[in-house]
Amino acid sequence: MTTMRLGESDLEPTRVILGAWAFGGWMWGGQAEEDSLQAVETSLAAGIRAIDTAPVYGFGRSEELVGKAIRGHREEVLIFTKCGLRWDRDDGELRFVSHGPDGSQQPIYYNLKPDSIREECEASLRRLGIDCIDLYQVHWPDPLHSLDDAFGEMVKLRDEGKVRHLGACNLSVEQLETAREAGFIVSCQPQYNLLDRSIEDGILPWCRENGVGVIPYSPMGRGLLTGKISATHEYPPSDHRSKLPDFQPGRREAILAALAEIEPICLERGVTLGNLAVAWVLSQPGVTAALVGARNARQAKENAVALDVCLDEREEQAIRRVFEALD
Repeated sequence: MTTMRLGESDLEPTRVILGAWAFGGWMWGGQAEEDSLQAVETSLAAGIRAIDTAPVYGFGRSEELVGKAIRGHREEVLIFTKCGLRWDRDDGELRFVSHGPDGSQQPIYYNLKPDSIREECEASLRRLGIDCIDLYQVHWPDPLHSLDDAFGEMVKLRDEGKVRHLGACNLSVEQLETAREAGFIVSCQPQYNLLDRSIEDGILPWCRENGVGVIPYSPMGRGLLTGKISATHEYPPSDHRSKLPDFQPGRREAILAALAEIEPICLERGVTLGNLAVAWVLSQPGVTAALVGARNARQAKENAVALDVCLDEREEQAIRRVFEALD
């Protein structure tokens, strides 16, 4: 399987990383435990050697399932997780209100206070059943608490051997500068796909220039770029996609039309639209790996195919032109 060094670290993940957000069921309309465990088992069997999760994904549930799934396989896989979003402490600024596991309204708070970060790290280690997290990342910047203090505490956790390397998700270029100065980050995790290419204007070139690895999430646009979601499909209120602009029926029709334009490349290569969307992200200079979610063994097996798809410049540009026209 193709791997690439992550920034200036000694981590070398496969270029497809299993994203475990949906494992927690939270914001995805529910999830069966056995499906999650089989997604991990199938991913490992296919050669994928890194998993990305977070405490807030299912309020600890995703980390618990990842921990259960990798039991006996710890040496085979890199584990990435995060800090900074709390459902179990309210001493931060409110980010949003979501559906809890029991269907009740659950507030989610930003919290990058040093004591909260340490508390989260210890809890993540317990849930995952491991002694050290390979990559520990700020999940979102906190409007109330400084990145300097946050990364100062994360450096302490690194020095204590609880984490190996530090990273950051969803930060601006200015915030990445602060994070790098405060804690020597090795990675950045932004959203990036054919429908959202905004990091090309600042974050992606900054990371290339500063030796910071880029591991984008949502390379398949939360499933929209697979071509499997019809224009009329209805999502339950507990599924966050029901509120996103790209998932509204009229917009979905336009996206499906764009996908039809690039489908000949899929047929020529014998791959799916989802594979092509991931391969396009991986073809961009500066991208180390892509986080690709899987909810079951079938999706995990399909996702691994993207590792072997290398687009040439003609194909990359042809795909880009289609989606630039969609903008």
